[in-house]
Amino acid sequence: MLRNLKAEMARKGISGKDIANVLGYDRVATVYDKINGHSGFKFDEAARIKRQFFPEYDIEYLFSSEEEKTKLQDPLSVGGGPS
Repeated sequence: MLRNLKAEMARKGISGKDIANVLGYDRVATVYDKINGHSGFKFDEAARIKRQFFPEYDIEYLFSSEEEKTKLQDPLSVGGGPS
């Protein structure tokens, strides 16, 4: 799940329909499928969302998944830790 994107959308009052319109999707559900991790945003889609709605944030902040955050916070997941 893209928790940061979802939180920032709520904070700014941006709907899935707003994002669907920018990306040219007919189905708003497609946006929520991507936010909830059922599929992913392509890089160009993520870049358009960031530029249009969240220019003040890093793309990495908006589009990092919970799984990626856990890996970054766990030093053993990147080959570190005791040998």
